[in-house]
Amino acid sequence: MIEKIGVIGGGMIGGVLCQEIARRRLARSVGLVDIMPPDLAKGKCLDIAEGSPVMRFDVRMEGSKTYEVLEGAQLVINTAGVPRKPKPDGTLPTREELLETNLKITNAVGAGIKEYCPDAIVISIANPLDAIVYRLNQILAPPRGRLMGMAGVLDSARYRYFVAEAAGVSVENVEALVLGGHGDTMVPIRSACRIAGLPVTQFLDEETLQKLEERTRKAGGEVVKLLGSGSAFVSPAWSALEMAEAILFDKKKIVAVSALLDGEYGVSGLFIGVPAILGRNGVEKVLEIPLTDDERKGLDVSIEAVRKTCAEVDAMIQKM
Repeated sequence: MIEKIGVIGGGMIGGVLCQEIARRRLARSVGLVDIMPPDLAKGKCLDIAEGSPVMRFDVRMEGSKTYEVLEGAQLVINTAGVPRKPKPDGTLPTREELLETNLKITNAVGAGIKEYCPDAIVISIANPLDAIVYRLNQILAPPRGRLMGMAGVLDSARYRYFVAEAAGVSVENVEALVLGGHGDTMVPIRSACRIAGLPVTQFLDEETLQKLEERTRKAGGEVVKLLGSGSAFVSPAWSALEMAEAILFDKKKIVAVSALLDGEYGVSGLFIGVPAILGRNGVEKVLEIPLTDDERKGLDVSIEAVRKTCAEVDAMIQKM
């Protein structure tokens, strides 16, 4: 247990994060910031606090519209941003279409973190994921490894669930990795997918695997369409907490995260979804793994998509 965790954004993901942090007793206090009226952050924190005698935890919950509530946080999880909503014609806006609005939000987020908890390790969930964490890095300029994006844990979990369902086995038996940007160009790494240590190809045929991998790439949009309003919130929150616990308990756990690369996979200066070891210092090591030719080509395409979006970030920031 650490002294304090900060959560930015009191929407659906932020709400799950706050209640799970308290329930799991990960910190002695939680600071939640959200600008929504009349006082969303305070309301959510009070609701959780009033249930604490039932759930038997002594975690102090504090909500505010302003960022001073983050003061002293050792870990911050950022969820702030406008979620994808279906358009009148039923189509979904791309994550990139949300970029300009969410960049303005991110500028405020970065300023708040920099003022009140500049030494905190930061996990960012807001979309478009790789671009937002790239912008946060520009604002915060933290030591490498202390800022990361949550994408690969969620994308890999979705891949694992789909494989387990198709193979008729427990999700606990499935290991999988999804790399690259958090979007339609993400790359499910079939060569790293195992069921009880055995290659996934011993359980599922080529056609089935192709369908599952395509479903993985579109999984976020599938949930958005089914919900009708808003986007996935429980699985992203749990995925961020998987990362948080690896850091807080110094697990040295290997997970897929959006990490700042410095030559790995031939990339520097971009946040790309890659396997990494998480421990008390955040991203402690990026792992370069063998890929098939097709997987490497797919990763290169995804990297270029992230590079393009980050170039758009730079251009938009110049105009702001």
